[in-house]
Amino acid sequence: MAVGYLTWRRLFGVIGALLVILLITLVAAAAVGPVRIDLWRALDPTVGGSPDALILFRARIPRVLLAAVVGGALATAGTALQALLRNPLADPHLVGISGGAALAGVCALAFAPPVFGRSIIVPAAAFLGALVSIWLVVRLALVGGRIESYALLLIGVIYNAFTGALLMFINTIVDFFQAHGILFWLMGSVANQDYDLIAALAIYTLAGLGLLLLRARDLDCLSLGDARAAELGVAVERARWQIFLAAALLVGAVVSVSGMIGFVGLVVPHVMRLLVGADHRLLLPVSYLAGAIFLVCADTAARTVLGATEIPVGVVTALAGAPVFAYLLRRDRRSLGTQ
Repeated sequence: MAVGYLTWRRLFGVIGALLVILLITLVAAAAVGPVRIDLWRALDPTVGGSPDALILFRARIPRVLLAAVVGGALATAGTALQALLRNPLADPHLVGISGGAALAGVCALAFAPPVFGRSIIVPAAAFLGALVSIWLVVRLALVGGRIESYALLLIGVIYNAFTGALLMFINTIVDFFQAHGILFWLMGSVANQDYDLIAALAIYTLAGLGLLLLRARDLDCLSLGDARAAELGVAVERARWQIFLAAALLVGAVVSVSGMIGFVGLVVPHVMRLLVGADHRLLLPVSYLAGAIFLVCADTAARTVLGATEIPVGVVTALAGAPVFAYLLRRDRRSLGTQ
């Protein structure tokens, strides 16, 4: 049975293969670290509370699981934004969504009354910050009722600089402990989280993926342009803001936990689009899985390359993503020059 040109066999075959690769990646990442552990001893139920078990189950496994969830959410949001904005350079970090979410989350973290629980107020603030940011950037990028790609990029860069300046200003007026938390937001991290939070975030991000899958056909149509999408029966404005809302929910949720981790939503969707095509019924789930694999590998490199000295994972993703961004920008300029 086929879904358009996409067969169920291909759909489940590709997703199944990526699930196997993700599982292997998770196991390998959990086994690797600056401290060597005996996996058999860590998994032996007769040896309770051994140092190997504590390192494996309280430090490494939560970290690799959180990296998978965060990477999947960022890649999924990037996939949706690239189709919606018809721009292969669109990324939650580059267009300012992550910066806006981080700024709102930091403000909540630093200034919210203690009566509000951090687990409630910070994610809510990050979501609102992401939603306001994407609305503002898109509105400013509209020229004659159309979104100009380079205007969007320029405004996104300016907005990122603006939110970064505000974050640094807040960092100068808060106490030492709050300043440390803000530094965490700026560099990005997937360390020190518990299983309950990871499970809740996984459910939340999978729900966001499900919402976008319901709009997969609309994304296919919107990637052709608003006029063409309207001709194909898409309620353009309604679909656009529903997709923006889902992307903001995904970005706000993960930024509230991991801080700002850039370029995942740029690199992964672009590579997956080259490998599996532009049909979002397949592209969205494979981007989620590939984003999970990518960030788990990046975080593993961040915590092992320099031994006991850990590199912020955002540095690793930027080193991997910046050359891809430069390549896409150069290719886009060439294509415009030949038209």
